[in-house]
Amino acid sequence: MTEETPGFDNNQEPDVPSADAAESVTNDAAQGAGPADQAGPGAPAGDAGSTAGATATALQAQLDQVRTALGERTADLQRLQAEYQNYRRRVERDRIAVREIAIANLLTELLPVLDDIGRARDHNELVGGFKSVGESVETVAAKLGLQQFGKEGEPFDPLVHEALMHSYSPDVAQTTCVQILQPGYRIGERTIRPARVAVAEPQPGAQKADETSEEENGGPEQG
Repeated sequence: MTEETPGFDNNQEPDVPSADAAESVTNDAAQGAGPADQAGPGAPAGDAGSTAGATATALQAQLDQVRTALGERTADLQRLQAEYQNYRRRVERDRIAVREIAIANLLTELLPVLDDIGRARDHNELVGGFKSVGESVETVAAKLGLQQFGKEGEPFDPLVHEALMHSYSPDVAQTTCVQILQPGYRIGERTIRPARVAVAEPQPGAQKADETSEEENGGPEQG
């Protein structure tokens, strides 16, 4: 008695696909694949190029913004530097002006003392300890920039001279300082006290007399 295997018929052969059937299945699978499947890994190349271009454009825009901001900050810095330099010059100019005014005020208060020292010298009274003190005061005043002016015989200048006495003299050809009553003082170009002087003018008829004498003698001699 022969045992039969369940589920199989001894007279039935296994259904094995033939070579032609396998090739047919492969061709059907190839025909069913879409263009995306056939393209493979190279399909998204166009999208990658577009993305790279957009990124480069964005970076260029950012670079332009940075350059613009840098230019604006540089201009602001240059403007601030110019303003600071102008401020320093104004401060220095004001400092010098304040210093000159302070020194001028101090020396103006010392002028009566200097006048006393000068009168004592003129009368030969500047002796002993008083002479040493007087010369020290004059030295300090000179170091601070005080300059004395006004001499006998110099032409009268109303900008720096103050005429306290007036006379006529045949010995002068123009208005002349013939006596210095009080010397003048200046600091640099600034006059803090004009020289007080006595002036003399030419005699009113002296010039006419000279002209008449020349006419009577036939005018000036010609070489």
